[in-house]
Amino acid sequence: MTKLSLLDLVPVTEGGSVSQSLANAADLAAHAERLGFTRYWVAEHHGMEGIASAATSIVLGHVAAATNTIRVGAGGIMLPNHAPMIIAEQFGTLDALYPGRIDLGLGRAPGSDGRVAAALRRTLDSDPNAFPRDVLELQSYFADDGQTGIRATPGAGADVQIYILGSSLFGAQLAAALGLPYAFASHFAPAALDEALEIYRHRFEPSAVLDKPYAMCGFNVFAADSEDEAELLASSMQQSFVALRSGNPGRLKPPVAGYRDSLPPQYRQMLDGVLAATATGTGEQVGDKMAKFIDRTQADELILTSSIFDHEARKKSLSIAASALADQESVAA
Repeated sequence: MTKLSLLDLVPVTEGGSVSQSLANAADLAAHAERLGFTRYWVAEHHGMEGIASAATSIVLGHVAAATNTIRVGAGGIMLPNHAPMIIAEQFGTLDALYPGRIDLGLGRAPGSDGRVAAALRRTLDSDPNAFPRDVLELQSYFADDGQTGIRATPGAGADVQIYILGSSLFGAQLAAALGLPYAFASHFAPAALDEALEIYRHRFEPSAVLDKPYAMCGFNVFAADSEDEAELLASSMQQSFVALRSGNPGRLKPPVAGYRDSLPPQYRQMLDGVLAATATGTGEQVGDKMAKFIDRTQADELILTSSIFDHEARKKSLSIAASALADQESVAA
């Protein structure tokens, strides 16, 4: 059976609050744990009114405290924003608090615009091409191998699983070279998915961490009792993408019936592109689309995401999707 996990952007809804979003995150993670999901991830984004996961390691501690067995991690930490030792200390602390449950997905995008990135780093002199070196430095802190000449406390000897994230071919090449698991952001940037997976698997070098490739793929799910209801749920996320692409991002908006059909052709085309890895509909429809995506990609794990305005509808969507995929795979077996 294909593993299922959850990526949560911890959306702040129109009329809602950050406090409520964080409470929803803990509740959603506990729900995913009950459904048998493997892991729950949040992503580092900055300067975005509609996303409450900027202080990623703090959010992860909050979520881990509300759950018992599900793995909890970052999908991901944007490493150019941080000194590797700081991340070693933060995630080493999380591992000490919740041993054997902490994941650390690493990306090289800023997770913000240039102004916000400058405010985070105080300087933009850091070289994004230093990302591979920073990953190796971080691994050294966790391994406590003395190569840096500095000991991270907490951090040294921590059992933190590292993943390389990507939406292009760079991450695939790095994950393959380092023998690390790879997570592709097909939930919003699916264009290079097939080529990236082929490169990762073809070039993979076994490591002390992993003896064969392990690929995760992002996938959007909007499931409901009827196709019309699922399409309505999906409209909140569609509005977010249109707002982002038009330079006007904000909080997650309530669903709007017929929203996609009301858009100009260029925006409909944009949504069809960025949301190509998406299943919207009833359980049967969603299960079929998920199974076909797994067959196409041979993904070891799907990490589901969906920004749905109503929290209970979001939980129900995940329940329907998990049950539908299990039905599909049991029939296939």
